[in-house]
Amino acid sequence: GARRFAEGLFDFCYGASALDRRFGRWVEAVAGLPRRQTRVLTWPVLTIFPFIALPEEHFFLKPNVTRIAFSRYGLAFDYASKPAWPTYASLLAGAARVATDLRRLNPRDMMDIQGFLWVQGSQEYPDE
Repeated sequence: GARRFAEGLFDFCYGASALDRRFGRWVEAVAGLPRRQTRVLTWPVLTIFPFIALPEEHFFLKPNVTRIAFSRYGLAFDYASKPAWPTYASLLAGAARVATDLRRLNPRDMMDIQGFLWVQGSQEYPDE
């Protein structure tokens, strides 16, 4: 399990093929992990590792917060609960749009964009 996971993550982040193909292989690698009492193939598990490894390119998807944030920002989001390329592509497109809109604030990478959108969508920050 660990070797397939590590190789899958490396391929997803640094592989030579198109991102959609690498994403598909990454989903397969995560789906193949052993699991005991919880689901492993979820958006948070699938997206946190590439986000940490390569925050210039990847984005972390916490579904409820992200859907609210995208809606409040006026972004379309092609969300499906089952991990699939169209959702991840839509996520990256929305994050890139926010990065473009915030460029005068000099976001360093998608971690800054994630933080901005987290405030938009999280209940931790009331609308006052």
